[in-house]
Amino acid sequence: MSKFLMSVLQIDSQADKKANLDKIGRFIDEAASHGARFVAMAENVHYCGPKDGVFASAETIPGPMSAFFAAKAKQYKIWLHCGSIGEVIPGESRLYNTTLLYNPRGDLAARYEKIHMYDVEIENGPSTRESDTKKPGHRIVVADTEFCKVGLSICYDMRFPEMYRIMALQGAKVMFVPANYTLFTGKDHWECILKTRAIENQCYVVAPAQIGKKPAFQAYGRSMIINPWGVTVACAEDRETIIYAEIDPDYVNQIREQLPSLKNRQPGAYVWPAE
Repeated sequence: MSKFLMSVLQIDSQADKKANLDKIGRFIDEAASHGARFVAMAENVHYCGPKDGVFASAETIPGPMSAFFAAKAKQYKIWLHCGSIGEVIPGESRLYNTTLLYNPRGDLAARYEKIHMYDVEIENGPSTRESDTKKPGHRIVVADTEFCKVGLSICYDMRFPEMYRIMALQGAKVMFVPANYTLFTGKDHWECILKTRAIENQCYVVAPAQIGKKPAFQAYGRSMIINPWGVTVACAEDRETIIYAEIDPDYVNQIREQLPSLKNRQPGAYVWPAE
C-alpha cells in the first residue's frame, strides 16, 4: 500500500461563517501546495459562536458549504475530511453534527452523523446538553480510500472505545477524531485517550482540533497525529496552524502482525451485560 501525506488544520473558528470558510479555503490551498494527499479539519469548522446562531449557520446537505468542500477536493485532487458542520434535517427541530468526506473527484465518499451527545448535568454545577440542539446519529462509518479504509468519529465519541474497536474490525487503519475540546478536560484527557485508541486498535489516529476562545469555553487545540504504536508523530502548537505526517498503511499491518492483539481476541467470552 502507498504511503501518503496527511495534513491537519488547526483553526480558531468564530461566529462569522464566511470568514471561517474563507480561512479554511486558504489553509486547504496551503496544505495542497505542500503535497498533502489528505486534508482533515476540526469539529464545527463553519461556526463557533453564540447559541442563537447555531441554527442560522447550519445548512442542508447538499448545500453551499458542501459544494465549497467538494470544489476544493476536486481542485487539488485530494481527499478532504471536512471536520464537522451543522446539518439541517428537513422536518426536524434539531441538527445533525455531520462529517463529510470527499474524494479527489469531488464526490461525497462518506458521511457520518455524530452518535454520542455530550449531555452532562452536575448537581449544583454546570449543565450541558448537546442533545437539546443536535440529533444523534446511529451508524458507525468506515470508508474506502485508495490508501486504506478510514473510520469516522467526532469529539465526544472518543470516550466510547467499543465504537473504535468495531471500526478496526471493519478494517479501518486510520481513524479521524475532529474535535472542539475544552481546555479543562483536554489538558488531562485529550492525548492519553487518543493514544489509547491508537494503541488498542493498532491504527493511526488523526485528531484535528479547534483552538481559541469560544463563547462558552477555551478550546484546547493540540491537534495531533498518532501512529499505531501510540507515538505522537505530529502535534500542533497553541496557534492556528497546519501539521503534517506521513501515513503508512503497511506499518499498521506490521504492528498488527508483531503484536496480534486483534487476532487474539476471544469474542465468545465477551457477554454484553443487560442494561
